[in-house]
Amino acid sequence: MADESNPLAPSDLPEIVRKIRARTPARLLAGRAGAAYRTATQIDLREAHAAARDAVREEFDPVAAFGGAFAERWELFEARTRATTKDQYLLRPDLGRAFDEASREMLRKLCPRGADLQIAIGDGLSAPAVATQVPPLLPLLYQGSAQRGWKVGRTFVVHHCRVGILNEIGELLAPRVVVLLIGERPGLATVESLSAYMAYCPSASHSDANRNLISNIHARGVSAQIAAARILNLAARMMSLGVSGVHVREDFAAFGEKNYLSPK
Repeated sequence: MADESNPLAPSDLPEIVRKIRARTPARLLAGRAGAAYRTATQIDLREAHAAARDAVREEFDPVAAFGGAFAERWELFEARTRATTKDQYLLRPDLGRAFDEASREMLRKLCPRGADLQIAIGDGLSAPAVATQVPPLLPLLYQGSAQRGWKVGRTFVVHHCRVGILNEIGELLAPRVVVLLIGERPGLATVESLSAYMAYCPSASHSDANRNLISNIHARGVSAQIAAARILNLAARMMSLGVSGVHVREDFAAFGEKNYLSPK
């Protein structure tokens, strides 16, 4: 084991160690100085922790994040939950599961009812995740839906959003499948990880058991291309079976690969 003043270069590590570290953003086999992490590792962890805290506190601005052209192309509009501030959102999760009255009226006015697929974009616990992952993912979802002949509802952004907002979307717009693209709780590996929560005909009675999740959508996790294929395939299974949640499993064989999550 190298000491603090002479750390091992990546090229000095055994091949098996390099392969393991290449497959995950986790800080594996980072080495130590006595009983503690090396100084460089400590600084890296503190930087990652600060980035995670900033990601949770950041307010999401779709025009700044996506650009005006992207927002105009997809006709994005902004809705809000009953959590009026970030502090309220963090302290009262229940308020992030319901729209305020103005947003309910806006959804009724601007979104068609009965779509096959309704996509919503929620800031969740990481605005950077939404800003980074949604631009490459959203066009793929529209393209794949068109190829399947699905009617897609008008996509919108939800500020101070919790996963339970799926139920209200279902009650207001009655789509067959709702997809909520939402920023994941950031960790020390990345602050740019997005989740796609999905439900078939969500209603007020739905719980987590009625939902499916595709998570870890980011550069070193599930790519936008793979995420889009998985979301569309899972939506098709929900429509075919008429149910979502614990009774539905992804059909990875449909992708024609043994392990669709394997790294490139």
